[in-house]
Amino acid sequence: MVYSVAKNLIRHVTLRQLQIFEAVVRLGNYTRAAEELFLTQPTVSMQVKKLTETIGYPLLEKIGSNLHTTAVGKEVYDSAQYILRNIMSLGESTAALEGVVKGPLRIAVITTAKYFMPHLLGAFVQQHPLVEPRLKVTNRSRVLERLKANEDDLLIMGQVPENLPVEAHPFVDNKLVMVAAVGHPLSGKKNLRLEDLQQERFLVREEGSGTRKAIERLYAEYGLEVRPYMELGSSEAIKQAVMAGLGISVLSEHNLRLELAHKHVEILEVKDFPLYYRWYAVHLRDKKLSFAAKSFLDFLLKQGKEMMEKPITSAEDLEKQAEES
Repeated sequence: MVYSVAKNLIRHVTLRQLQIFEAVVRLGNYTRAAEELFLTQPTVSMQVKKLTETIGYPLLEKIGSNLHTTAVGKEVYDSAQYILRNIMSLGESTAALEGVVKGPLRIAVITTAKYFMPHLLGAFVQQHPLVEPRLKVTNRSRVLERLKANEDDLLIMGQVPENLPVEAHPFVDNKLVMVAAVGHPLSGKKNLRLEDLQQERFLVREEGSGTRKAIERLYAEYGLEVRPYMELGSSEAIKQAVMAGLGISVLSEHNLRLELAHKHVEILEVKDFPLYYRWYAVHLRDKKLSFAAKSFLDFLLKQGKEMMEKPITSAEDLEKQAEES
């Protein structure tokens, strides 16, 4: 009887169905699974239905707005992950034996890192053209969700989560500076203190962002509070607001290279600034990195800092570097 059931599953269950079912369960819904696999939602639903019919028992159930596996569904999910991991491992072992870096590479970054990560990823792909990169840019809370769900090979962030079992690899300093529009009344002043800035219009990111947490910690050390004039959802929005003269802010110097080269903004000389943090490449502790992911991590650790800190002598040089990457 057991042999007969197994034979039926071998004949009718496809790897694609297992891949789709695994994605639906891991991501929690059909829509996100369809997006990840570049399929339509009806196709995903149809393949899960066919798999359910082949197994002969319900695999999923919806409770409220959440999708859950049944007891049988949990067994199928675990088996699907085991099978897919081994197939991926086989492919990666073959690539490693060939010495060729190739295959998918999934990277997720917080929004602040979007200004430099495409250039690093582009340089890596130039060296290894058979790599198939996918870059997801989102906010910190969504990056943490993706990390928990193991959706990506590596995640780039400035603050390592303390409540998750992860490995974090620092690869470059994240230098935070106080900036204002060129010609601001504070421009050129020396030895400014945080107290001197209390009456200035302060532009900040949303609560929970790494940059805002860093600022709040520093202000708290002096018994001060951050008084937001405007709260904006991205570093790009803050840059534009600073250049428009709406206020001052703290931003990563890596994200200001073009604006500084063009003299659209300037760095204020404030005590305790710049603040130095690190950019980290993060993955779950027990995650087995693909050969492509290992190679990219090695690239970041060995070449990332040099590339990001390469001196810029003019705005034209910066634009040329951007075009080349």
